[in-house]
Amino acid sequence: MVSIAHAMAQGGGTANAQSGFAAFIPLIIMFVIFYFLLIRPQQKKAKEHKNMIESLKKGDRIITTGGIYGVITAVEEDSLKIEIAEKVIVKIVKGNIVAMATK
Repeated sequence: MVSIAHAMAQGGGTANAQSGFAAFIPLIIMFVIFYFLLIRPQQKKAKEHKNMIESLKKGDRIITTGGIYGVITAVEEDSLKIEIAEKVIVKIVKGNIVAMATK
């Protein structure tokens, strides 16, 4: 048999709903922190890299992902021809450009 006091104690359903939502608050806060510290800066850097690749033109000095310095001799749709030494021309994919080299 169930006593009256024991039966009345089980009626608090709204307190469980509030504590369930409160359990997600730390997860939401962690996601917001990760967004502003990791995701957003990475997206900004990727956008800057894309703009730099789109603005490449003949005569620009570049650095590839392999660390090779070169001068662009021709720009094609998705690739570049770069001169890495006198009369040595290499064709590379635009995505392999890391940065513009300073003169």
